Amino acid sequence: MSSQAKAAKPAKPASGEKALKWILGITLAVGGILVILPFIWMILSSFKHEGEIQNIPPTLWPERFTTENFKNLFENLNFGVYLKNTFIIVLFSFFGLFLNAMAGFGFAKYKFKAKDKLFYLVLATMMIPGQVTMIPVYLILNEMQLTNTMIGVVLPGLVGAFGIFLFRQFMSTIPDELLEATRLDGAGEFRTFLQIVLPISKPILAVQGILAFIGGWNSFLWPLIIANDEKLYTLSVGLSLLKGQYGGNYALQMAGSTFMVVPIIIIFIFFQKHIIENYSISGMK
Repeated sequence: MSSQAKAAKPAKPASGEKALKWILGITLAVGGILVILPFIWMILSSFKHEGEIQNIPPTLWPERFTTENFKNLFENLNFGVYLKNTFIIVLFSFFGLFLNAMAGFGFAKYKFKAKDKLFYLVLATMMIPGQVTMIPVYLILNEMQLTNTMIGVVLPGLVGAFGIFLFRQFMSTIPDELLEATRLDGAGEFRTFLQIVLPISKPILAVQGILAFIGGWNSFLWPLIIANDEKLYTLSVGLSLLKGQYGGNYALQMAGSTFMVVPIIIIFIFFQKHIIENYSISGMK
């Protein structure tokens, strides 16, 4: 019995394997530091004076913290207007998330003529680069007199094939018996969708909400094309203007870049687990 117990003991890892793990760990740590160091320098430089940023060799920690760069962004460079427009686009992106969920539910649980062909047609739009459709969309909105309006900025991005695909994949796993029982209790289709389907779909709603926020926060090319008035520009467009007008003011550019990047970093740090897990789940389903 003692011999069986000895045989059951797991073999200790060899010293070579331990050394390999240490080498890999150190390599990943160094690589992570090299990747994150520019972001740390950017954030800290946003609190420096212009003269300190141009010091050679450059310093990491500010000698004297200042918030003048951020005050200048909002008092003299209309970043308050850009922030308001960006929030409006993000809110409309969340409304588009609801529309994507409704379309995904329709493709997942309803039977209608040419459903599969229509779904494949929706998926086919994912193969077309967005830059190709910008001119036709612009001409359509111009005929509708929606250019240089906030509606024209947010309308083309309300619904997307990728979001419909993810919702359809997830909602296909909801048992039909559950929906039938809800209908037998007297609930209508819209009530069934709101009270049954959406609560079950919280995981995919979470990841799609994160992606909608990131997409709306980073919106740049379409607002730049459709809007001629600076009052409709977003943070990304404002940051581009800042680099063009104040190319020599590095402290101001660091402040603008920090204000643009930090919310995305925070969102990703807190919700990266949901993003990775739900992509894996949707892929398997």
